[in-house]
Amino acid sequence: GNLEDYEETVKKAKEAWKIWADIPAPKRGEIVRQIGDALRQKIKVLGSLVSLEMGKIFVEGVGEVQEYVDVCDYAVGLSRMIGGPILPSERPGHALIEQWNPVGLVGVITAFNFPVAVYGWNSAIAMICGNACLWKGAPTTSLVSVAVTKIIAKVLEDNKLPGAICSLVCGGADIGTAMARDERMDLLSFTGSTKVGKQVALMVQERFGRSLLELGGNNAIIVFEDADLNLVIPSALFAAVGTAGQRCTTARRLFLHESIHDEVVAKLAKAYAQVRIGDPWDSDTLYGPLHTKEAVKMFLDAVEQAKQQGGSVVCGGKVINRPGNYVEPTIVTGLPHNAPIVHTETFAPILYVLKFKEEEEVFAWNNEVKQGLSSSIFTKDLGRIFRWLGPKGSDCGIVNVNIPTSGAEIGGAFGGEKHTGGGRESGSDSWKLYMRRSTCTINYSKDLPLAQGIKFQ
Repeated sequence: GNLEDYEETVKKAKEAWKIWADIPAPKRGEIVRQIGDALRQKIKVLGSLVSLEMGKIFVEGVGEVQEYVDVCDYAVGLSRMIGGPILPSERPGHALIEQWNPVGLVGVITAFNFPVAVYGWNSAIAMICGNACLWKGAPTTSLVSVAVTKIIAKVLEDNKLPGAICSLVCGGADIGTAMARDERMDLLSFTGSTKVGKQVALMVQERFGRSLLELGGNNAIIVFEDADLNLVIPSALFAAVGTAGQRCTTARRLFLHESIHDEVVAKLAKAYAQVRIGDPWDSDTLYGPLHTKEAVKMFLDAVEQAKQQGGSVVCGGKVINRPGNYVEPTIVTGLPHNAPIVHTETFAPILYVLKFKEEEEVFAWNNEVKQGLSSSIFTKDLGRIFRWLGPKGSDCGIVNVNIPTSGAEIGGAFGGEKHTGGGRESGSDSWKLYMRRSTCTINYSKDLPLAQGIKFQ
């Protein structure tokens, strides 16, 4: 789409919002329920399309559509629950209430790595809140964007509602820039790199707009000497190798207590050697290609930098000689915790394995990177678990114990701190980001008492 297409689409979406905002929230929930059912019916074919276009394995493609379905189910229940409290007024004959209204038009810019789920998190919640959506998916996954939009549009139109309630403009950076600068965009939800996210945030802030940012992650798993290694090895493997390292929640740093370092590295290298690499459509495959040629170059550059900075490649580190953007899942040891490459988020399957001695130092190392998305520890020590969850523990938005950094459930708010952007999507009270709050006072008496006991007569 070009900027003329964008302009036409925004106008139609704004008009459609006028119809959608008048529909009671539980009725909007019923429409979202039907969208979830329509996605269920197409889950395998849509999962196949995700696999084909993005490159993730088929079961992950289906799992991603399942996330959208789950969020629809969640949003249906939420449509009967959203609301504000009635607060006690200090003035007699007055009622103090909180009213929540939709913001209007929500712009959603999503990334290539989750071309269905991230839009689902945003649109299902935004819709039950009474917003229209305008989606710009990644340019490299436009078939997925079109397919999802057609499924939603059919549900809307079957209910005699305008399909423009959930609009789509496929396009490049020009469309994204237009959305960031457009005052008609009442909220802009952006998922992508920290670098681009910063540019988006500045453009939105310049017009005093609202943004929801889901940016980079440089996530760590910390393994203490009392950890159950039967949990650690598959967790580290999935977190580092799943989606070929192209999740924002991918584990990129693995901190191992010095007493178990060598044992875990040996077991992990053995597990890496068993990863079945191949066509993502093949049901036996666990690991597919990177998304683009640029990603392959980034991978090779990072491996080279890791070597130059003193790292040793335990396994992987090379491009695989087969058609497609395949690289070997890679483990690097021997680097210091603060090596520049360790502090760089490379969107590729490279795991930096680092030694530590004490709890206090490794908690600090977890927090020393710019991003603050996901984090995990493996331990049986109850005191340590609660220190990790507490004010001096992990500074991330997702803080796990004895599970990997990736694979978040939809029921909790998803997002992170610092350069991850501070946004929250999906569960908990994330719905509040898609609405505006009004504090309302109603005087039902015949007097006019002022707050704080002020007399003005």
